[in-house]
Amino acid sequence: MRKSIKASSHPLRKSWSSLIVPALLCIPTTFVWAAEGVFPAGTQWRTLPLVTEGKIDAAWGQVGWGGFAVDGGALRTEPDDRGMGLLLYQPQKFGDCQIRVVYRCEKATSNAGVFVRIDDGVLAKVGEKSPEVHRDAKGKLAPAMIEKLKEASEKHLGGWYPVHHGYEVQILDATDPLHRTGAIYSLAQAAPVSEKPQSDWRTMVITLDGERITVDVDGKRLSSFDPAAADNPPRKTWTEPIREIKRPTHGYVGLQNHDPGDIVWFKEVSVRPLDRAR
Repeated sequence: MRKSIKASSHPLRKSWSSLIVPALLCIPTTFVWAAEGVFPAGTQWRTLPLVTEGKIDAAWGQVGWGGFAVDGGALRTEPDDRGMGLLLYQPQKFGDCQIRVVYRCEKATSNAGVFVRIDDGVLAKVGEKSPEVHRDAKGKLAPAMIEKLKEASEKHLGGWYPVHHGYEVQILDATDPLHRTGAIYSLAQAAPVSEKPQSDWRTMVITLDGERITVDVDGKRLSSFDPAAADNPPRKTWTEPIREIKRPTHGYVGLQNHDPGDIVWFKEVSVRPLDRAR
């Protein structure tokens, strides 16, 4: 679940209701319609730019350690030994909609994630880093380093803030059902992804419908999550998200970078209103 370009804070920190733009650029208006259950016919996917003029688009800001690098028109995670991080899309919050993410992993153990429903407090976390940790020659964390990470989690510092104030849709093929690709991390189990060469791009579609979340990868439904369900699993460790904090139904999205060696590429992030007629 759970980092080297520093993207600066973006000026357009506004909710949908406060944005007034021309019809051809009316994504905020579109998503107000989506929240009200009214949708224009033939609504198309709208891409959130990842790369502009060879650099990370200014709409994205880095929370926590590490970052992302431009790699052939895509963004590649740049993990940092000192801790994990999140690339946050700052201009807009998203309500009922679908989010399409095209990505690929270097290997089955590559760890990253797509965060959704992050609350407003994350904007103040752009540029914030948790106390740094370091690994030994074998890549292991000493007990004192683990305690530092635990404290950062408990205080919601840097890249740990979205863990406890949003939901992570996991990217990590080789692990258990509650923590593998397509799972709502530690909250909703995922079916295994379809077999495919590791070098191939995958397409993840996250559907946000009120408080409910469903995840499909390459056309296969992997998970469904309802925070109001009575049988949701309890929190088992400090690395997992706190359950008691209520996530908003209109929130921010972000792309996670994790530990050293966890290399994942993101080629596309697109959104469209939820079409209830489908």
